[in-house]
Amino acid sequence: MSQTIEQTLPVTLDDVRAAAERIEPYIHHTPLLQSATLSKLTGSELRLKAEHLQRSGSFKLRGALNKLLSLSEAERQRGIVAFSSGNHAQGVALAARLTGSRATIVMPSDAPRAKLEATRDYGATIVLYDRHREDREAIARKIAKDRDAVLVPPFDDPQVIAGQGTIGLEVAEEWPELEVALIPVGGGGLISGMSIAIKGLLPHVRVIGVEPVVADDARQSLASDAIVRIPQPTTIADGVATPAIGKLPFAIMRSLVDEIVTASEDEIMQTLALIMTRTKQVVEPTGALSTAAALYNKVAIKERKVMSLLCGGNLDLSVIQRLTI
Repeated sequence: MSQTIEQTLPVTLDDVRAAAERIEPYIHHTPLLQSATLSKLTGSELRLKAEHLQRSGSFKLRGALNKLLSLSEAERQRGIVAFSSGNHAQGVALAARLTGSRATIVMPSDAPRAKLEATRDYGATIVLYDRHREDREAIARKIAKDRDAVLVPPFDDPQVIAGQGTIGLEVAEEWPELEVALIPVGGGGLISGMSIAIKGLLPHVRVIGVEPVVADDARQSLASDAIVRIPQPTTIADGVATPAIGKLPFAIMRSLVDEIVTASEDEIMQTLALIMTRTKQVVEPTGALSTAAALYNKVAIKERKVMSLLCGGNLDLSVIQRLTI
């Protein structure tokens, strides 16, 4: 990444480095797992960044922690509000507990039960909404305004983006020979943060985003150079079922992301089954998304060194009944 490009972005490599130092006492440095089976099937040297083993079960804790630790003590004591389909909810709930704050999370009534229960267990208060009839962000903003609390967005925030970028920092520093990075895309906070770190340290790496076919708003957005919305996307990969990418992530992605590819619902589920049976890692469907792109030849990776991000492991047990193993 050239210095000229970095100067135009809303988040910099220095921001990501500062986030890494800030959150380091609270998070796990997750491993890069090697799988001979997946490498053989893809014809590449494929390593899995095991962020499903992160505290709270996903990468979301990083961004939430960086946001909360960037606030003053007085701001944290006013309370924290967030809106999420699950993993951001758990990340914010745990981050609030770790920093001595209180969290209220707006979650869809049909969110996976495991994610609802875990969010409550971390000490958050949950406000349920109907995702088909109500606007979760509007509800959260009203709660924050009425209580004078701090809203923590799931992806469209510079501190959140910088926090997620710390994953890319770990990958680039541990594996400088990396050639291709496969990263799932929902609201864009994860891939935008990681691309800043990876391109900043390893500019030769191709950063590839992966979306479900039925929720490919990021692919359409980059293709048209304007943010495209898909109202109420429905996918087994519920962690990326966002109507549109954020404005800040879009500004970063259009400069640093090389390509967006897609995987079908069946490809996601088949990959989930393969990951569980052959690598013995328990991930949620969204956590299998980027690996599906590798297994189903969505991008040229033969004889390349490839990182696929297992972004979350908060698997609802009902999903297992749908697996073909």
